[in-house]
Amino acid sequence: MAAIQAARLLSRRAHVLPGQLHITELFFEVPKNHARPDAGTLKLFGRSVRKNDRPIVPLSAADLAAKEKLPYLVYLEGGPGFGNREPQNHSLTQVALSRGYQLLFLDYRGTGLSTPINADSVLAQGGPQEQADYLKLFRANSIVRDLEAVRLCLTQDFDDDKKAWSIFGQSFGGFVSLTYLSKYPQGLREAFLTGGLAPINRSADDVYAATFQTVVRRNVAYYRKYPEDVASVRRIVSHILSSPGGAIPLPSGGSLTAPLFLTLGIAFGAHGGLDEVHSLVLRLTTDLDASPTEGTFTRASLAAFESQIAFDTHPIYAILHEAIYATKQTGAPPTNWAAYRAGKALLPYAWLANPQGFLQSTPGSEPLHFSGEMVFPLHFSGVAGPELARMREAAELLASTAEWDEDLYDEEQLRRNEVPVYAASYVDDMYVDFGLARETAGLIKGIKVRESNGWYHDAVRSRSEEVFGALFKLRDDVMD
Repeated sequence: MAAIQAARLLSRRAHVLPGQLHITELFFEVPKNHARPDAGTLKLFGRSVRKNDRPIVPLSAADLAAKEKLPYLVYLEGGPGFGNREPQNHSLTQVALSRGYQLLFLDYRGTGLSTPINADSVLAQGGPQEQADYLKLFRANSIVRDLEAVRLCLTQDFDDDKKAWSIFGQSFGGFVSLTYLSKYPQGLREAFLTGGLAPINRSADDVYAATFQTVVRRNVAYYRKYPEDVASVRRIVSHILSSPGGAIPLPSGGSLTAPLFLTLGIAFGAHGGLDEVHSLVLRLTTDLDASPTEGTFTRASLAAFESQIAFDTHPIYAILHEAIYATKQTGAPPTNWAAYRAGKALLPYAWLANPQGFLQSTPGSEPLHFSGEMVFPLHFSGVAGPELARMREAAELLASTAEWDEDLYDEEQLRRNEVPVYAASYVDDMYVDFGLARETAGLIKGIKVRESNGWYHDAVRSRSEEVFGALFKLRDDVMD
């Protein structure tokens, strides 16, 4: 693996939250393409966090310097395509600080306050092929090179035994962690993964064949909990289909169509997700009851819907969602909208191809199934917002790409792994299939896994105390 040059620190600004945290805001510069350092640069933004202690006896200069060189734990966010929350609002912060780490929350390239990905920045690269080539630079292989470059920058004057850092990857952050373990294990002290054991040996087709089955089960659970929503969902879908053009304008520029409405099931994979969807269904049906002509959803309700499908404001999530499963292997097929192909072949999801015909051909007592964490061509048609529509040609090219420059994982390296890895894996995970995750765990030498059927994919946030406790028990080896 080619050596990485240290990132260039552009600015550092420290803030103290009284009695709580010492936060330093950091901007770095890294190559846009690490294989071609002369091809331009990108900016990365991060926040380092440590305790803001007020000891009885003031710390000496040496003690203060030592606090700045505590071992790092780096949080790797899920997605792809999302930046980090404020450290004071993050469930990991106090847990990590209490265990002697300092934390780093680094926004991946293209996310948060790092150099952004949006329609303007992508279209500025040139034609559709240049746009697609640019977007390829935002996969996990580039992210881990950024991370390694930042590590070299921040730890250059650390003692040798503190230069390696720990990583904590949630969801897609776990995928990034496995790429890091594959390519730069020398930079890692340990790795924690939650809901992030990526399906290393599997194609996008395999992934969606598995995850659709879990989504079907979550739909069954939804309608078992809210049986009245069988009629309510059909009523909403029928109303949308009967609107002019089969669409209702959304406040931010997209259109509420029947298929877009039925993508709300993405929430089913989180704790409280069934209730979240029911609340919106109830809100929309209440609008219809209140409208004299049964023809109006309120702006507030439409805005609430938009907040559930915010791909237009996080375009990497949509445009690279299937690319995270793409492989360099010669002869491997392109992803080619794998989720769409897998879904429309299943009877409950025939609405993907013909929503009007599906509604008319099914009995009124039959529930309409929501999809899950899947991205379809319809998201780039303009209904999900104008940003994605402007990148449609680049998205089509990425979907048709048969060969990629680099594989994201090195199986042989993972089989001889020497970095301690601690993972939480969820039996009922709707986003990262449990069976495929177990296959991956079997590849990684020395991994310790806590498997649970009591947590969903977002447990690191909604059940944080339980998850952190389980992972640190694995780390501390309290079980014989």
